[in-house]
Amino acid sequence: MKRFLLLLLLFAGMVQAQPYPSKAIRLIVPFPPGGSNDIVGRMVGAQLGERLGQSVVIDNRGGAGGTIGTDMAAKAPPDGYTLLLVSVAHAFNPAMYKKLPYDQEKSFAPIGMVAAGPVALTVHPSLPVHTVQELIALAKAKPGTLNYATAGIGSFQHLASELFKLQTGVDMVHIPYKGGGPAMMDTIAGQAQINMASLIQVIPHAKSGKLRLLATSGTKRSSLFPDVPTVAETVPGYDATNWWGLVAPAGTPQQVVSRLNLELETLLKSDETKKRLESEGADIIRMSPAEFGSFIAAETKKWAKVVQQAGIQPE
Repeated sequence: MKRFLLLLLLFAGMVQAQPYPSKAIRLIVPFPPGGSNDIVGRMVGAQLGERLGQSVVIDNRGGAGGTIGTDMAAKAPPDGYTLLLVSVAHAFNPAMYKKLPYDQEKSFAPIGMVAAGPVALTVHPSLPVHTVQELIALAKAKPGTLNYATAGIGSFQHLASELFKLQTGVDMVHIPYKGGGPAMMDTIAGQAQINMASLIQVIPHAKSGKLRLLATSGTKRSSLFPDVPTVAETVPGYDATNWWGLVAPAGTPQQVVSRLNLELETLLKSDETKKRLESEGADIIRMSPAEFGSFIAAETKKWAKVVQQAGIQPE
């Protein structure tokens, strides 16, 4: 019996001593397949798996604005074998949901940022405006008559639009849809007048003339539309950018977090990754775990003010 226990302890020690990673890694994407989070998650997961020599399995766990999948990650063992893809929605949720089942600040160990991408301020061609300044002037001349479509209450498009309203003082009517697709189709059809959708979603419709692209929402002009100004060129300080990054459950060993950050940094330097993300209208942004943690805290504080000032409540 003693010999058996000794062998068992030796075996356990050998398992613990195995270098990370020694098995497949689960990457939780807290949104359904097909959206920007899923696209980024699968791209990063595939390349990260190649670098680590283990499969990275994508686990889509959508629902409740991303909080269901996020809670699963928060409660997973902190061993480096469960990771979570976070986006700007991660920064909305503490203000949107008063009783989250996890503590955003304490439940996660930041690994690093991946990329950021703007939304595009578009209007139906029948609206007699060609610049952001003209849109603001029309909205102020006709308060409460212009409408804007979004993917739903609490979506990135919704908060980006509310930030625009707050910083310009315009009064426009929100028309929430169940997803970005229906919102886009009704804007193209003229049922809605204004739409702040992801740039990649807008590209074909802007090029075909079905939508008029007035501006993009980042701090710099998009490389895909260098002649299109940013909103900030008319509304100083306006910045509504979607972003994506990786975190792990709190308590994940520091050496594992450092290893993952190193591999993430390396894959983000590749021309293939840069080309792929740029084709999606996003720019690579590299950060250390500490920098990414500070960035998330700043974004959470920023969007909490927008949620509060706009009086947004989840459905």
